Amino acid sequence: MEDKTDNSKMSSRRENRAAAMQYLYMSQANAGASPLGVSPSAGELDGFFEMKDNPRAYYAFAEELISGAMAHMPEIDALIQKYAKNWSMDRIARVDLAILRLAVFELLYRGDIPPVVSINEAIDLAKTYSSGESRRFINGILDSVKSTLKRPLRTADRG
Repeated sequence: MEDKTDNSKMSSRRENRAAAMQYLYMSQANAGASPLGVSPSAGELDGFFEMKDNPRAYYAFAEELISGAMAHMPEIDALIQKYAKNWSMDRIARVDLAILRLAVFELLYRGDIPPVVSINEAIDLAKTYSSGESRRFINGILDSVKSTLKRPLRTADRG
């Protein structure tokens, strides 16, 4: 028999990742949003989460991802630029860049999430929100970042 709690948690986390990716996309598209490297203001997050289907508390994981990715954006973007061979940042599709920023944040700063999970989730986001070619591009960059990690790839850090 299938454990419904695990599926519900996965579904919730996937929805939270999608929300975080959407926020990162919107923040890049909107000139009035917080600048890169700065956590979003409470007002910006309030407005964003008001548009979502579930209550704000449901998106606690998304909020962690958004704040963390925004705070570490200069380092994240430097890595994306390093591994996006022959691609300038402004040439990367905005949705792909949002997915990459989210996944690179998880790979670098969320030891509680196994790297392979972060990569698989990014590929799933690309399948839903981007093009078929984007999946290969995103996977290539994330595999390069993954190869630099000095932690187990299939398990979360417990320490």
